Amino acid sequence: MLTRFPVIVGPTAGGKTGLAVALAHRLNQLGHGPAEVVSADSMQIFKGMDIGTAKPTPDEQEGIPHHLIDCVEPTEPFSVDRWLTLANQTIDDIRTRGGCPIVVGGTHLYTKALLEGLFQGPQADDALRSELAAMPPEQRRAELERVDPDAAERIHPNDDRRTIRAMEVYRLTGTPISEHQRQWDTGRTREDALLVGLVWSTATINSRINARVRIMVEQGLFEEVRALRDAGRLGEQAAAALGYAQVLPALDGECTEADAVERIKIETRRFAKNQRTWLRRLRTTPGSVWLEPESTPLTRMVEVIVNTIVT
Repeated sequence: MLTRFPVIVGPTAGGKTGLAVALAHRLNQLGHGPAEVVSADSMQIFKGMDIGTAKPTPDEQEGIPHHLIDCVEPTEPFSVDRWLTLANQTIDDIRTRGGCPIVVGGTHLYTKALLEGLFQGPQADDALRSELAAMPPEQRRAELERVDPDAAERIHPNDDRRTIRAMEVYRLTGTPISEHQRQWDTGRTREDALLVGLVWSTATINSRINARVRIMVEQGLFEEVRALRDAGRLGEQAAAALGYAQVLPALDGECTEADAVERIKIETRRFAKNQRTWLRRLRTTPGSVWLEPESTPLTRMVEVIVNTIVT
């Protein structure tokens, strides 16, 4: 009998998809299926953004159904509350059919919202957002660094959407969004989910990131971004995605392809560092399981999870 469904988190390039697929096959073998993967990735949700988001290919999915991938056009905005609604509906559907959902992804804001509920910030203020959007980017960034240095540390300087939201929250409430989020760390988690975290050494994950970026370029990352841009299919949110934001200047002749590739590696390593901050917070989750892929075989990690969720 299944007691909980797994929610697998970890750094980018950390092998989450491979673990999820192997776990799904094992659960199916044991008669606890159908086991199906529910993506918790804020960019794999977009159609056509395949290489740059490391979207699992049909071969990598190995016949295991994957949900919340290729759901919306990259011209559309997409939010955590929309993902949470879709994720809960998908999880409920899989469980109604007697299966086991396996939530997996690197957008830890999504998994935290799934486990603890959604952070309830103030409603959007369109007039204020327009005012903030009209500010010179350097001035906007400087103000964020002054009023909320913790948020500025997490939010990339080119991420206008999150920068504007952080400043909007501060101006509307007088409290930094980082403080709101700390108050959100309740330590409570939904009882029907098992948080599974993958822990890597910094040196190893950085090496894996560099290798992944190299493979992405070989697979046609620049061609993918060019095709999306030329077709008018890159909205503001999608164009800011890691990898895509660095390739676009190269396509416009503002830097060389080699410079863009190096920038992708640097920014992805920086993103992984931010992910580690989220993971440290999540490690306080009661009953969670933390695995070290560098020293633990894949089959052993699968068995640890199975033994935790099956009685």
